[in-house]
This record gives sequence, structure tokens and C-alpha cells, in this order.
Amino acid sequence: MSLLSTGTDYSALAAHFRPLFARIAEGAVERERNRTLPHDALTWLKEAGFGTVRIPKEKGGWGASLPQLFQLLTELAEADSNLPQALRAHFAFVEDRLNQPDSAERDLWFRRFIDGELVGSGWTEIGAVKIGDVITRVTPTSNGWTLSGEKFYSTGTLFADWIDVYARRNDNQGDVIALVNTHQPGVTREDDWDGFGQRLTGSGTTRFENAHVEQEHVFDFATRFRYQTAFYQHVLLATLAGIGRAVASDGAKAVAARNRIYSHSNGSTSREDVQVLQVIGEITSLAFAVEATVIRAAHSLQSAYEAHVNSDEARLVEVNALAEAEAGQAQVIASELVPRAATELFNALGASDTRISKALDRHWRNARTVSSHNPVIYKARDIGGWKVNGTPPTGIWQIGRGEG
Repeated sequence: MSLLSTGTDYSALAAHFRPLFARIAEGAVERERNRTLPHDALTWLKEAGFGTVRIPKEKGGWGASLPQLFQLLTELAEADSNLPQALRAHFAFVEDRLNQPDSAERDLWFRRFIDGELVGSGWTEIGAVKIGDVITRVTPTSNGWTLSGEKFYSTGTLFADWIDVYARRNDNQGDVIALVNTHQPGVTREDDWDGFGQRLTGSGTTRFENAHVEQEHVFDFATRFRYQTAFYQHVLLATLAGIGRAVASDGAKAVAARNRIYSHSNGSTSREDVQVLQVIGEITSLAFAVEATVIRAAHSLQSAYEAHVNSDEARLVEVNALAEAEAGQAQVIASELVPRAATELFNALGASDTRISKALDRHWRNARTVSSHNPVIYKARDIGGWKVNGTPPTGIWQIGRGEG
């Protein structure tokens, strides 16, 4: 019988982590100003068992549902939006293990996560790689596999014990996922991500030079959990929702503390100016709408997860298509409203609030960067095709150089 993580007491779950989120938030501006990677924050999260939130209670985890996971990630993103994205690959691999049959091998992974081990990402290749091609290769050996290649956008790898690597087998040309231990000389991780936002996600270049991979740590990509694309998107959606909450919170605090006014304002303080209050009200409402949308969409993802034990293929196709479509709809909304809120914030403040020392610009930069993942224009197109013609949304896709 499969063990399903269908939910826990969210108030107890959140209460366990909220003091830690507050501690993380205290250093967020300083980390942003100095570009200090959040190694300490990740260590605190590991020690608190954050990586076990989805593992069934019977296996030593919290047993949270997917809506609860993404609500918790939203709260973490409000404290520091880099951290949910840095943990994106970890939770995706946990989710993949949850979708596999119960086994001693699966229990071993769960114990690793309970011990605090984390997984990072190694999927995307840049340069001359063409659409559909994979340069990173795994080769069978007498005691496992060797992995060689180079990845970029290796989110979370700088903090990880394992890297979830998308690769191609040299023997039969099959596409696989290889789980590579980072604690070996064959793995080199560089902090060379130079985006204008989400600068502290532990992304960058990762190189593999005949890195050793255990025999049982290579999985056929075809066995990967079916709603993975929607799942990855949901981590970004929770990140956007958290940024929206941070914009509203920071805006309210700044207005309450502001003692400079304009000669033509509507009150003796900013907190009494009805137009300024209107801006804060609009920002707060935008953040509320995004968070509500993200939570709503997460329920269809939970349905897809619970359906994986079902043998009804038609049902599986239906629930997975719905999960993808609702994730896409939420992305269209969040990608529009959160950057808008981060811009409107400054209509309630003044030029002094654009100072680098306050780092309020990070909200727009981070939101715009997160919104650039998985191009929203194609999501909107897919939703239109699904709604008008019943065409299933794109589930698995790749990026690379075109023939032209």
C-alpha cells in the first residue's frame, strides 16, 4: 500500500518554521547588498528539517500536502526569495521519490533528507547545444557510472550534497537523471550567476569530469513524475507570491515610519495621506490575489500527486493536464501582478527609498527574474489552446539552439 502525504496540521508546521523565517529575514537586506550567499540560512533550514516537509509521517517527515508545501515556501520567500528557488530541485527530487513504489532504496533517500542532505539542479546547457540534444553524458563502468559535461543555471548546487543531473547514456543514448554526490573531486561548482535578480540562489556553472555515480543512482527520464513541469513552476509561483507579500509588508512599514512629506500632500504624515494609503492598499490586494491564485492552483497539483497510484490512464492524463493548465494560469497572473506591485511601491515612498542601502529594488529585480523562467507568453498560448481546442498544455520542453 502506498503512503501518501495528504496533509498535516499547518498551524503546527508553520509555527515550527516561522521563528527561523524571521531570523532569515533579519539578514536578507545585508546579504543582498553584499551579495553574501545564504549558506547559514540553508544550514538552519536543514537542521530544522525543512527538506522533509513532504516526506510521509510514517517515514519520519511532516507529511504536508502540496498546497501546504507551497504555502510554506511562500512564507519563506517573503523572508528571502532566493531560498525557495535554491531548494527547488531538492523538493522536486523528493516529489519524484514520493511517486515511486515503496522500497528500501526510497527509504534510503528519505533518511538522507532527514539527516539534512539537500539536492541541487543540473539540467540546462548553454552554448552550441541544439534543441533535443544533451552534451552531458553518463558512461557505464565496472562499479557504476562516470559523468562528464557542463551545466549552467545549476540552481541550489552550491548548497547541495547531491545534484539532479539531466544527461544522456553513452551506451544506448537514453535520457536519464543521474544523482551525483557533490563531495568528490570530479564535481566543480562555480558561483558565476550574474543575473540582476535572484543573485543568491546558488546558481551558476557546474562541471563534471568523470564524476562517479553509483549504479542505482541513474534513473530513466521516462519514469520521472508526470506533473514535474507544473511542480517546478509552482516553486517559482510560491516565490513570486512571497515577493508580493514582502512588497506589501515593506511598503506598509516604510510608510508608517516616514516623517517627510510634500507640501502638496494630503496629510501631516505619510500614514495619514489617503493617496499613499491607497497605494499600499492596492499593493496589498495585488499580493493577496497572487497568493490566493497560487494556493488554488496547488490543489490540482495535489490531485495529480494522489492520482499517481491510479491505473486509469485517462484519469491520469486529465488530472495532469489540469495541473499544468492551472500552473500556467497562475503564472500569467503572478508574472504580471507582482512586478507591478514592486513598481507601485515607490509611488507610496520617496527618492530616499531608492537608496541601495534599503535594497527595495530587489523586489522588482527578483520578481522580474523569476517571471523570466518558463516564458509566460507560451504559457498563455497553451492555456488558450487548451481552453478553445482541448489541446493539452506542454508538459516537457527543452531549450537550445535552433536550426536557423
